[in-house]
Amino acid sequence: MKTLSAAALLLAALLLWPRPADPLPGFPHVFLWAWERPENLEFLDPHTTGVAFLARTVCLRGGTVSVRPRLNPLRYPPGTTLMAVVRVEPRDATLPPVEAASAAIAEAAAIPGVRALQVDFDATLSQRPFYRSLLSDLRRRVPQSMPLSITALTSWCESDTWMAGLPVAEAVPMLFRMGPGERPARTFRPQLCRSSAGVSLDEPLREPPSAARLYIFNPRPWTAATYRAALREVRQWH
Repeated sequence: MKTLSAAALLLAALLLWPRPADPLPGFPHVFLWAWERPENLEFLDPHTTGVAFLARTVCLRGGTVSVRPRLNPLRYPPGTTLMAVVRVEPRDATLPPVEAASAAIAEAAAIPGVRALQVDFDATLSQRPFYRSLLSDLRRRVPQSMPLSITALTSWCESDTWMAGLPVAEAVPMLFRMGPGERPARTFRPQLCRSSAGVSLDEPLREPPSAARLYIFNPRPWTAATYRAALREVRQWH
């Protein structure tokens, strides 16, 4: 009998774990976040692990939009599922037209090989109407077959209901780098927040998340060793 790899064992555990309907069917249940730095991820198993990479940063200042593209190389094995992440950073209180910001984000969907788009925008209370309109316009711009994902503050996923009706497949609660008043939770009330969770290698969790799909952040460059360690940790949770 052949010995199963750690990645195969992880996948089997995740498939057996009870969960709601998968909003990203056919996508891996583990994603590595690859932020703005050189990353060589050729060691990962593309059958079980995808890459959510920072594709560009969209800056909003003085009612205008500027784009900072990814400048560092990213390497990964053939067949890897790619998700383009767009970071949105408001620099002052004057927001641009929704259409201008949406168009800048949508361009990342055209990157060759990208199968999904994730927006990372820590919208304040006053920015929420703009964000809702932005996502609605973005949904019209990208192919209907391409899932939209957003990151979410944990406070959005607890008693807050402002995300109801957003045109996205999932909201990924960020269980690290939490601000005042935020706290980790194993389960969340909104359905959007229940399928996925974001964790970081440098912030151990008191209670592992129950989400079936995990996005894993590493404050340092990924290596084969840290990848294997992350898979072992996730396997223990499930």
